[in-house]
Amino acid sequence: MRYADGGGLTPTGRQRRETVRMQAAELFEQKIKPSEVARRLRVSVKSAYQWHQLWRDGGVQALASRGPSGSRCRLSPRCLEKLAVYLEQGPAAHGWVEDQVWTASRVATLIGRKFHISYSVSGATRLMHRLGFSPQVPARRVAERDEQAVTVWREATWAEVKGPGRPAGATSASRTKPASPDGRPGDGPGAGGGAPRS
Repeated sequence: MRYADGGGLTPTGRQRRETVRMQAAELFEQKIKPSEVARRLRVSVKSAYQWHQLWRDGGVQALASRGPSGSRCRLSPRCLEKLAVYLEQGPAAHGWVEDQVWTASRVATLIGRKFHISYSVSGATRLMHRLGFSPQVPARRVAERDEQAVTVWREATWAEVKGPGRPAGATSASRTKPASPDGRPGDGPGAGGGAPRS
């Protein structure tokens, strides 16, 4: 599930949940038990009991929505746009010339340099996800790799180094029992050995 930018529910989802809680408050006022409220509104019994407690302590206002949950982004929408542009430019444009990989640590450092705001590595990871970036595993290949030489080596040298291996059919499909010669259970303990049981 992908959450809204603020985390948690979308404004429509929050409104829908608040409507259900208000319906629960009306039922509580009619002296209907939380378990019955849960059944009627198709919510968990636990939620109904929590709402009942809130309603009893603070009335209908206690069940009103408090807005989006989670911590707010410390970068303004304009700064988020700038950050997305910086990330698209690549790490080399910002001083990391060793490779072209954005790590969460590098993004946190970039945010500190450009916006003078401190972000943790995990916070930078969440921010990258919010901007649509996903973790990438860099391909470890040398830029000067000669594909033709690699192919020749695999076909000629590797065949000599590898050796013949086991002949086909000499292996067992079971990790715990060796294969029987005829594909049948052996004469060991528990192999049957007698008439079928009735």
